[in-house]
Amino acid sequence: MVDKLDLTKKYRTYFTAKTKPELVLIETAQFISICGKGDPSEKQFADRIEALYSTAYTLKSAHKAKNEDFVVSKLEGLWWFDEKKFANKTIVSASVDVPRSEWEYRLLIRLPDFVTKQDLEKARETVMAKKGIQLVRQLEFFTMTEGRSIQMLHVGPFSTESESLQQIGAFMETNKLTKNGLHHEIYLSDFRKTEPNKLKTILREPVR
Repeated sequence: MVDKLDLTKKYRTYFTAKTKPELVLIETAQFISICGKGDPSEKQFADRIEALYSTAYTLKSAHKAKNEDFVVSKLEGLWWFDEKKFANKTIVSASVDVPRSEWEYRLLIRLPDFVTKQDLEKARETVMAKKGIQLVRQLEFFTMTEGRSIQMLHVGPFSTESESLQQIGAFMETNKLTKNGLHHEIYLSDFRKTEPNKLKTILREPVR
């Protein structure tokens, strides 16, 4: 029996964080991803998650048949906003002052290195044929290298993330680091099923 690849165990620095800010080095990684804009409580956000996971499990099934089984990874998100429209925002003030409807995002699920762009194209066709999920047409094969980053584990509801971001901002200031990428969240808990005060989310800010 072939062992199932679990990326959360293989890349522990990527998928674990302490409850205080720390500086880490993040490796290049590949993902399936989909972009959107708007409030995460809206249906279009949930629909994008469905498209991502349907395709991720289709990829898993195809690779399991080739003795390359893997655990479907955690949901992640990159977040940004129009910095001309909302000027001079810090990572803390942006999380409070920019309306949720104005945030743009890229939802991600990390893939093993052996999954290719061609594999994704086949999986998209399969999901379209079997489930008719039109949004899979918008899925992309995405590669990202974050490099030096500050990260910490936020425990609790998304509404209190500003408290953790304040700690990250102070850490950046103390260590004379500046932002060098998009705000990144890794959802260790399923926020559809977990009580808000028990949610665990890695917050990450690439820096230089």
